[in-house]
Amino acid sequence: MRRERSAFFILFVWVLLMALGTTIAYFLWTILPDRNAVSSLKALQAMQVLFLFILPALAVAWIFQEKPAQWLGLTTFPAPKVWLYAFLLMLVMVPGINLLSYWNQQLSLPACLSGVEEQMKLLEEKSAELLRQFMNTTSFAGFLVNLGLMALLPAIGEELTFRGVLLHTLTTRTQNREPRTENPEPHLAIWVTAIIFSFVHFQFYGFVPRMLMGALLGYMLCWTGSLWIAMLMHFTNNAIVTILYFICLRGGYDTATLDAIGSGDTLWLGILSIIVSVIGIYLFRRSLTMSNASSRTSSGS
Repeated sequence: MRRERSAFFILFVWVLLMALGTTIAYFLWTILPDRNAVSSLKALQAMQVLFLFILPALAVAWIFQEKPAQWLGLTTFPAPKVWLYAFLLMLVMVPGINLLSYWNQQLSLPACLSGVEEQMKLLEEKSAELLRQFMNTTSFAGFLVNLGLMALLPAIGEELTFRGVLLHTLTTRTQNREPRTENPEPHLAIWVTAIIFSFVHFQFYGFVPRMLMGALLGYMLCWTGSLWIAMLMHFTNNAIVTILYFICLRGGYDTATLDAIGSGDTLWLGILSIIVSVIGIYLFRRSLTMSNASSRTSSGS
């Protein structure tokens, strides 16, 4: 039987493992023949996800938990309609996310922080340029590589890290270690995790929509008890971007128009997306509540 450890100690060990993983990833990158080639940068991206997110999360769960897979939320598989609803909800949210990103980009810091703002813009430009380099392929083989690198691996790694480990650890800290099923909505832990999730991407002009997305994924985990649903939604969001980029490049279209869907001339679509998404989330939560109540009634009769 494993000895119970405090949340602070678990997080401390976890951070050490992530630091070690980052060191390993960068060491492996340094021995590649051409470190500045796009292929080498893609290899670094994959190694970072593996050694920074996936392996440390699995290691922490295995070290400190009697049932690591259950603790991470990997043993619960909701009904097919829940998977379908989560997938469709993510599709509907795309224009709304673009609109929120557009509004976020209009924010500016006070004049006294102009230097900080310039650095933030520089980071955004570098991230955008790296994304363009990664996505710049018209071959189906390259598309599949991008789909795995930009959608599948981040969905697995980041959800294991932020919703699987961080959210659950903060939940036990903020709610006196009561089981997740007894506290289906640990709001403080969900929002702290969402803020950290958005911050570590270091893309501050997309901070608000990414934070809201992180919060939604946290609530989905708590409502369904399944990390797979959060992974599905995360993958769907990233896969949509990857697929649209590929379609634009194959067809010779301007990829800059992708981020404009839901703003500008299609502002109405972004507003409609936000309204429908909010209603959809409410109905989804209500459906799960009614289903759980019905299950408890049936089991008690």
